[in-house]
Formats: sequence, structure tokens, C-alpha cells
Amino acid sequence: MSTGKANILVVDDTETNIDILVDALDKDYEVSVAMDGLGALEAVAANPPDLILLDIMMPGMDGYEVCQKLKSDSATIEIPVIFLTALTELESKTKGFKLGAVDYITKPFEILEVKARVNTHLTLKEAKEFLRNQNAILEQKVEERTLELALTQDVTIHSLASLAETRDNETGGHIRRTQNYVKALAEELKNHPKFSQVLDEQTIALLHKSAPLHDIGKVGVPDSILLKPGKLLPEEFEEMKKHTVYGRDAILTAEKSLGSNSFLHFAREIAHTHQEKWDGSGYPQGLKGEEIPVSGRLMAVADVYDALISKRVYKPPFPHSKAVLIIEEGKGKHFDPHMVDAFLPIKERFKTIALGHCDHEEERAALQK
Repeated sequence: MSTGKANILVVDDTETNIDILVDALDKDYEVSVAMDGLGALEAVAANPPDLILLDIMMPGMDGYEVCQKLKSDSATIEIPVIFLTALTELESKTKGFKLGAVDYITKPFEILEVKARVNTHLTLKEAKEFLRNQNAILEQKVEERTLELALTQDVTIHSLASLAETRDNETGGHIRRTQNYVKALAEELKNHPKFSQVLDEQTIALLHKSAPLHDIGKVGVPDSILLKPGKLLPEEFEEMKKHTVYGRDAILTAEKSLGSNSFLHFAREIAHTHQEKWDGSGYPQGLKGEEIPVSGRLMAVADVYDALISKRVYKPPFPHSKAVLIIEEGKGKHFDPHMVDAFLPIKERFKTIALGHCDHEEERAALQK
């Protein structure tokens, strides 16, 4: 049964030295002994001590070798080793410290010194263990908090995206498809020299998470326009264009409350700029070329491809091949040329994503033409 006392292993091939150390320590600690290197290793394996007092000059396996074996084993590397030696040369002490010993006690022993050094190193060991435990607890709490924040982000985004979906009966799987298109396209571009500094793993994850909010601004568009089955009149189209501004403003309000490092940063960019065109003919600002954020350029390809392969009240779904051709024809006009170049090698991946989230059998049939 444990007494709550620290366990000290004394290793020395001289009985007199062992007797002196046991007498000095056994009132305050549990003391076990070994008289050679092999016996020391066996004792440690059977009952790992809290600290080892280890003689250097022993027949067979000396203290240096014992220490080296202890420090090469993950199970015993943290046990403090104090060398017991009559050697006073600096070279001998340096060798011991290099092997991992924490201190030296020189023979003949001064009992008060032995007690003081043992107490010091046990206290240090206890403090290190406490700090290690606290760090483990802290890391766990940080991990739990990180997961909680990620869940909060996901719930916030999907709640807002669902709000937009309830206003537009044509949305359906659109938000799920487009967020996966954006991720696929970003992953294809992440090793491109122009985008490698922008599209790291964390950014791609945030783009994927934020993409569902690209049409959140549609909640501000009147139903008479948003749900109109026919072609919009010019003035109606001008009102529809405002969904990009409504979306930006709504997300910006939330972003101000959460701070400049908010996960909504990309959502705001996407909502505001996904209708911009590479040649400057888009809206709402008429941005041109690299004036358009990368997030908006990615979303433009994703959004147009999905609109083409989706069934609408005013059009049937286009076949995948026709959608790809239209994207290709928009290179340098509607779309960043690099985005199109990245899209073409993974066009079948877009098709697979679309098939996985089809809203209508008619769309599924068209995709496979």
C-alpha cells in the first residue's frame, strides 16, 4: 500500500554508502536499494522510483551506462538521476550532465546536502509534473473551445443560409453544391504560384464554410421579383442586383460585432462580389480583373455552373457538357482565366458533386447526357 511518500532508489556497490543514505532518507521517503547497474535497471522496471541516487564507479555496468539506458527509454526518461561520485573532475561531471543527470553529490557524503538536493529535485519534478498536467488540461480546454466555436460557425452559417433558402423555392441543393464546387476549385488552385499564398488549408476551409451565404441578400428582394416565373424587367433586374449589397451589409453588421478576424470575412466578400465579372461588366461595383477578391472569382464559376445545370421555371437544366462549354467560353470575359484553367481538369468532379445533391430527376438525367 502506498504511504504517499516519494520513492528513492539508492544504487551503490558499497554497503557502507547504502547504509548512510538509507539512514539519512528513510524517515522521509520510501527507500529501495540496488548494488549494481543491472540490479538498478531491474528495480526501476519493477517499481519506477521518483528519484535515483546513482553511483558512477561500479563493476560491470557503471552509472553512466545505467543513466544512458534510463534516458533512452520513454518510460523512465523523466526520472531525475543524481550521480554519487568521488570524481571531481569537470570532464566527468560534464559527461554525466550530457547523459541527462540533474545533479552530482560528491563522496564522502554530507547528510544535510544529500537531504537538501533530494528535496530540491523532487520538488522540481513535482512542479514539472504539475505544469505538464496543467498544460494537458489547457490543451483539452482549447480543443473543446475550438470545436465549440467551429460548431457555432457552422450553425450560424447554415441557419442564415436556410433563411435565404426559404425565400427562394429554386435554391434547394444549390447552397450545398456550390460550397463543394468552391472547395474543389480552391484545392485545385492552392499550388498555383498566383494563389498558393492565399489559398492555404485554413482559408479553403473557411471558403467552404462561408459559401452558403453567397445569396443571403435575397431575403431583401421583394417576392414579386425573387419568385417571378418569367424574365425580369430592367427595373426589376436592377432591384435583384441589390441582393449583393443587402448580403454584404447584413454580414458586415454581424462581422463588426465579432471583430476584424471574424470567420464571416469571406462570406461578406463572396456575397458582395460573386456577380462581378473579369471584364468589368458585372455588378454591383463593376470590378475588373484582380480587383475582384479571389473568393468572389471562385464563387462566380461555382454559381454559374450550378445555375446552368439546374432546373429553373424559365429554363430546363443544361447538360454537363454544355455547362462546361459555356464556362470555357467565359474565360477572360466572365471568369478569371486561371479559374477556368483550374476548372477544366476537375469538371468531372463538379459533375459528381452535382449528382450527389440533385433537386430533380430531370437535372440528374441532364447531367448524364
